[in-house]
Amino acid sequence: MEKDLFKKKVVSDIIVNVNEVSRIAEGAVLNGDLSARNDIRVDGEVHGTLHSAGKVVVGESASLSGAMLCSNTDFWGKMKGDLYIRDVLSLKSNSCVEGNIYVRKFQVEMGARVNGSFKMISENEYDKFVNDVVKFKAPKAPEQPARKSKRSPDQAEEQGMDVIEL
Repeated sequence: MEKDLFKKKVVSDIIVNVNEVSRIAEGAVLNGDLSARNDIRVDGEVHGTLHSAGKVVVGESASLSGAMLCSNTDFWGKMKGDLYIRDVLSLKSNSCVEGNIYVRKFQVEMGARVNGSFKMISENEYDKFVNDVVKFKAPKAPEQPARKSKRSPDQAEEQGMDVIEL
């Protein structure tokens, strides 16, 4: 019985495709709405609704007006409008938000400016905001079947994979 407590379980590798990040480069201006199932990096201007099922990184040179909805965000830029964050918002030291923030968890660095209110929300409330605010949603990615590892825990360790003991 005690032996079962220390069984090894292999944690599968996570593969991230850097080509699945939509980017609005510095100098680019987007007038209208953008909805993506992948992550978004903004260094230019967006005037409208920005929606991502993933993470949004807003760079120091970025300027947004309208609404932004996403799962998580690291925010360095400027925003005039409301932010709706499903999970974690990280406002960096030079960021400036003029609008309301709806979020589950947040971190604010010294020097960040907010002229508006914070409201703590649940995931269900976030989903309601998305349904109310986002007019067009990106199609969902096709589901990939789960892959099972054929490696034993000892083989995984030899190949440098993480093994969690339960």
